[in-house]
Amino acid sequence: MLELLLTTYAFCYHDPLIQLVEDYKWINFFDFRWKLGIDGLSLGPVLLTGFITTLAAWPVTRDSQLFHFLMLAMYSGQIGSFSSRDLLLFFIMWELELIPVYLLLSMWGGKKRLYSATKFILYTGGGGSIFLLMGVLGVGLYGSNEPTLNFETSVNQSYPVALEIIFYIGFLIAFAVKLPILPLHTWLPDTHGEAHYSTCMLLAGILLKMGAYGLIRINMELLPHAHSIFSPWLMVVGTTQIIYAASTSPGQRNLKKKRIAYSSVSHMGFILIGIASITDTGLNGAILQIISHGFIGAALFFLAGTSYDRIRLVYLDEMGGVAIPMPKIFTMFSSFSMASLALPGMSGFVAEVLVFLGIITSQKYLLMPKIAITFVMAIGMILTPIYLLSMSRQIFYGYKLFNTPNSYVFDSGPRELFVSISIFIPVIGIGMYPDFVLSLSVDKVEGILSNYFYR
Repeated sequence: MLELLLTTYAFCYHDPLIQLVEDYKWINFFDFRWKLGIDGLSLGPVLLTGFITTLAAWPVTRDSQLFHFLMLAMYSGQIGSFSSRDLLLFFIMWELELIPVYLLLSMWGGKKRLYSATKFILYTGGGGSIFLLMGVLGVGLYGSNEPTLNFETSVNQSYPVALEIIFYIGFLIAFAVKLPILPLHTWLPDTHGEAHYSTCMLLAGILLKMGAYGLIRINMELLPHAHSIFSPWLMVVGTTQIIYAASTSPGQRNLKKKRIAYSSVSHMGFILIGIASITDTGLNGAILQIISHGFIGAALFFLAGTSYDRIRLVYLDEMGGVAIPMPKIFTMFSSFSMASLALPGMSGFVAEVLVFLGIITSQKYLLMPKIAITFVMAIGMILTPIYLLSMSRQIFYGYKLFNTPNSYVFDSGPRELFVSISIFIPVIGIGMYPDFVLSLSVDKVEGILSNYFYR
């Protein structure tokens, strides 16, 4: 809790450009510096990370000290990634975050925890990190006898178009694994299905957002020409991702492993489309979706985990009638499901509307492609309430649970209520007053987009 209070200091000390800068020489041979700072793009994710990590610090019955140490180590890597102002330091923090996740999965996971942990590390560490390192070294070593790794210098660096495209593809693959983007998403359902729900909160709330942050921070800000070339393809992939995940989710039986995980994949499509729109409205919508889904995704996995603790069921066709013995969990789960399907008055609605407006007002795309993309996105938004409401119906309605022995279960306790309400308040607050978040990033968004019009 003390750590969260210290993190909120960054919000009170908000500066539109950059703040809380640390700049120290670390390795003289490479001119490698320990350079950290928080600007309008990283401020929201930093606050989100501190908030979710504090609430996810849930007691476990085995090796609780090691469990919380690994959570704090994971938190350190995430904060370091969001606040790094040096490319090599960004890579180190990106890698530092992977080790605690692997140990949390393999030690406190389900029956297939070793399989899911191995799959996670192969995808994110073995696959994505190699391309990230190649991109970092390529950008840092280009055009100079000495490495140039700080962000400020790299932003002003010009590259031949062919080389910039190569750098862009390398970074895109690295961030596509973490976001995730189709078809590199297959690690996500297995990881969410086997992880402890405290770990799931950090995975859904923070880890996926690191991929989106990297796309904006590096691909969009450092490589604007290549991003302008690839943005139509990102738009197509994002639209496909929304439809694919939304249409796949209703057929899944496992609550955590499939339903909620595929819901996260679908919502990441909106972030991709907002980034690809190259408009201030669309990019602000993508950043708002990063924050919004961080709250909503973490809450849904938390409630799925607390429900499993009580009924010991994960398959939807085995559930039913949970609303009567657990009315508080039913109310909270239904509320966050409404937020996930973008109910007006909640944060998800504002984020998706901004993404829609970003596409419509984009100067990059012709009228017919914009109409086609908007139409397909609308279909995805129709499919979203279908699978979310179907999931709620299978869990909470009917009488199946009462036909099983020992069907008496306890409802939510004070601790679960505190966590759920603490997350629900910002979901409602952002939905009612989105400028609370948008004001943090609007100046930085204008600075990023200026590269596309004045560079």
